Amino acid sequence: MSSPNQPPARVALGPLIFIALVVAAIAAAFAYTAGWLSPQRLTPNKVVAAFAPPGGPALGHRRNHVKGICFTGFFEANGAGSGLSEAPMFRTGQYPAIGRFNLATSDIKAADATVRIRGMALQIAAPGGQVWRTAMIDSPFFPVSTPRALYGLVVASGSKEPDAMKTFAGAHPELGHFGAWAQSAPWTGSYAEEPYNSLNSFVFTSATGATSVVRWSFLPATQPVAIPPDELAKQPPDFLEQEITQRIKSGPLHWTLVIHVAESGDKTSDPSQEWPQNRRAVEVGKLTVQDIEPEANGPCRDINFDPTVLPTGMGTSDDPFPAARSSAYRRSYDLRTAEAADYPATASGATP
Repeated sequence: MSSPNQPPARVALGPLIFIALVVAAIAAAFAYTAGWLSPQRLTPNKVVAAFAPPGGPALGHRRNHVKGICFTGFFEANGAGSGLSEAPMFRTGQYPAIGRFNLATSDIKAADATVRIRGMALQIAAPGGQVWRTAMIDSPFFPVSTPRALYGLVVASGSKEPDAMKTFAGAHPELGHFGAWAQSAPWTGSYAEEPYNSLNSFVFTSATGATSVVRWSFLPATQPVAIPPDELAKQPPDFLEQEITQRIKSGPLHWTLVIHVAESGDKTSDPSQEWPQNRRAVEVGKLTVQDIEPEANGPCRDINFDPTVLPTGMGTSDDPFPAARSSAYRRSYDLRTAEAADYPATASGATP
C-alpha cells in the first residue's frame, strides 16, 4: 500500500485494483440491503443481481461463495461456554454439525488459486430443534467499517472512472489495512489449515441474565503450511475440494472454537476493527469434521447459512451487517431453490 509518509488519499493504484477484485468476490455476502441507503433504495434483488459474473450466475447455485463442498461431523462442548451463553449446544456434550467449505467467488469456473478468501459455513443442532448457523471467512477483519461504506466500495470497484478506487480509499483509510492483509498473508493448500472468523459481533446471554458482546474463531488443529501463490497456480482448478476429500481419508479434522469477549470501548459495530489481543478468550469446544461430500448430494446443499439463525442465549448486536447478510442470503436461497432443476443431484443421492 502507500508508504508511511503518504497520506491515505495517495494510495498506489495497483494494490487498489487487487483489493477491488478481492472485495468484489466477497461483498455480496455482506451487502447492505435493508433499504437504509435511500433515497436510492438498495434491495436484496439489486444486490444479488449486481454480483453476477459477466456470463451470468450459475443457476441452481448460491449467488456468492458459489464453489463449495459439504462436510458432516460434530461439535463437542466442554461446558465453558455456558458461562457466557445459555445456548444448548454449549452444555457439555456432542452435537451434530453440518457445514460447507467454500470460496468467496460468484464465478463457478474460477480456479481455486485465484480466490483469496476461503470460508466455512456451519450449522450445529441441539436436542429440541434449536440450531446455530454461522458463516465465517479466514480474513481477520472486514475491508470497511460500515454498510454504507461497503456499498460505496462496491460501486467504486465496478466503476469505469480511473480514480474511483483511489478516491474511495482516500476517504476510507481502513481499506488499506485489509489490502495489506490480502497481499501479505500466507496462502495455504488446504481448507483444513485455515482459521475461520465470525468478524461480526453478537450478544451472548447467560442463564443468569449476564450479557457479553462476542466474536468467535474456529482455529485449526492442522498446522498451516504457507505455499507461494505461483505454486498454488500450478494445481488443478478445483484442488481445494480434491485435497480435503483426500485428506479426510487419513482421519477426522479438528478446529477449536474460541469465543472472544469485548470490553468497554471495543468497536462492536465495526468488523473492520480488530479487538486487542489481550481480550478474554474462552475455548468452549471442538469441531470435528468426519466426512466430506460433494455439494450436489451433500447435506449442506439446501441449508441457508443465515447468521441470524441463532439459539436461545445468542442474539445480534449493534453490528448492522448480520441483518444485511440475512437479506442477501434469503434472496440467493430463493433464487437457487427455484432453479433446482438446473443443479440436479446425481443418481446416487439426495433430491434437490
